Amino acid sequence: MAQKATKTLAASNARRLNQTLYATLFIHGLFWLLRAFVFRSSFTRRSLILYLVLSAPQLFINFQFERIARPVYHPDGSIKRAGEDLEAKGLTEYMWDVMYWTYGCILLASVLGDWAWVWWAVVPLYSVYLAYTTYTGMRGGFTDAAGVPQPGAASKRQQKMEKRGGQKVQYR
Repeated sequence: MAQKATKTLAASNARRLNQTLYATLFIHGLFWLLRAFVFRSSFTRRSLILYLVLSAPQLFINFQFERIARPVYHPDGSIKRAGEDLEAKGLTEYMWDVMYWTYGCILLASVLGDWAWVWWAVVPLYSVYLAYTTYTGMRGGFTDAAGVPQPGAASKRQQKMEKRGGQKVQYR
């Protein structure tokens, strides 16, 4: 079993990308079907522009995931490249959140109408909130709500050493 981790990653990526592709096709198809047949009178040029602009980030993220994470195989069937890990923390995790939130907004907009696109504004507002709280925490030097600086919690070993008079350096 040579390269078991590579094979596992390639299989996991292919499965997750296929599920994402099917979910994207289903959700966007449902939007178009409901707007074309059920809510035909409320589908205007404004609705189309809102759909294109607000679903573009999800489609772009889907395209990026396909480009960086889809496994590439040699003609003999061996793995040439397994792709990037779709379970990575950080930006990849945030991109999944944006994708799922956009899915929800598309479903709400397909059933409830154009005003449901307002829910898409939660993503940038939350990002601004996180940036602001990070900035104020760094600017304040990690103080508490009253503005009192919080010292780092010392371990028991550090507390014992300080009680004895600090760490003694021995010279030879």
